[in-house]
Amino acid sequence: MGGLGWYLWQNQGQIAPLAESTPASPEEMTPAREGTATENPNLLGHLPYEEAPPEDLRSIVSDNTIKLRSAAAEAYLDMEAAARADGVWLMPLSGFRSIEDQEYLFFEIKAQRGQVPAQRAEVSAPPGHSEHHTGYAIDIGDADVPATNLSPDFENTAAFKWLRDNAAYFSFELSFPRDNPQNIAYEPWHWRFVGDRHSLETFYKARELFEDGELEDFY
Repeated sequence: MGGLGWYLWQNQGQIAPLAESTPASPEEMTPAREGTATENPNLLGHLPYEEAPPEDLRSIVSDNTIKLRSAAAEAYLDMEAAARADGVWLMPLSGFRSIEDQEYLFFEIKAQRGQVPAQRAEVSAPPGHSEHHTGYAIDIGDADVPATNLSPDFENTAAFKWLRDNAAYFSFELSFPRDNPQNIAYEPWHWRFVGDRHSLETFYKARELFEDGELEDFY
């Protein structure tokens, strides 16, 4: 089992933290499309991202189930090889996800657990608002400790400690550290590539808008 199917199976074991909130309206849940970012800049703490073009995606696993944009894929494979040389086995869990994939991951799991949208958004982005749409984000596990996959306990593994010390050399950074300004749950497994102009603009233009207070009305 690989790709989204594996991710969904693994994700069933997670329990989302509860939060008091009013469910979002159907209009608020409309996926972001090209040209709409300024009209609805964020949803439940998540920022809008466009879907990566299929022609720029490259597989990083042998069965082709996990893909990243070409530049991110090359950097990740270099990083994985470097970690392995140090005796650490990084395991890619999930890379690019389409908006359609995210629709299922967000709405079906939310319904199965009886969660309102704000509760589900603490651990999974609404469709159109996931960094995975960009093809630059990847969830990483430790092949030696699979029980920590997609868990805060991943921070105690050799893989996380290696990433913390070395990921920046390969232009990867942690997307959601503790106490992040978007109020997204801590995700030590979720990393994003910021090693070229497009990836940097994709993430940092949105962040700058938030930090400048231009998005505060939506939080």
